[in-house]
Amino acid sequence: MKTMIGVSQIGVPLMVLAVVLQWCAKADRRHIRHAAVSAGLAFLLSLAINQFILLVVHRIRPYDAGVTHLLIAPSADWSFPSDHATASIAIVAAFAMQGLPRRTIALFITALLICWSRIYIGTHYLTDVVGGAITGVLGAVVVRLVYRENSRLDKLVTQIF
Repeated sequence: MKTMIGVSQIGVPLMVLAVVLQWCAKADRRHIRHAAVSAGLAFLLSLAINQFILLVVHRIRPYDAGVTHLLIAPSADWSFPSDHATASIAIVAAFAMQGLPRRTIALFITALLICWSRIYIGTHYLTDVVGGAITGVLGAVVVRLVYRENSRLDKLVTQIF
């Protein structure tokens, strides 16, 4: 139980830290940096999409509906979609679209733990997590279409940092 609470609380920040640390990669440096920036952009875009969804979809949380017992402090916002699922899956999808299988697998395992923890601790329904995952993938796809590797924008970003 404490493990799932911990995963829920620090899982996303640890994934963000893992993405930031990719900046220091020695092998295929330019490609890895592009993947890290793509993951950051997908993360932000996906969470922004969630904010628009929350304006329309007002689903109460499972603990408010009496379906689950909450193991952490209650949230003030609506249940659908899960921001934790959105953020973690956006990162995974961004790395997957860059063709980085080992990093993608490690991030995917972490994201699955985060998603499961949100259900386990009673703060989300399974469909909240699935909806968040879809939003995360959508954000990553949009970033992939707009932020292309070796574009002027990509070269500018990697020169600045």
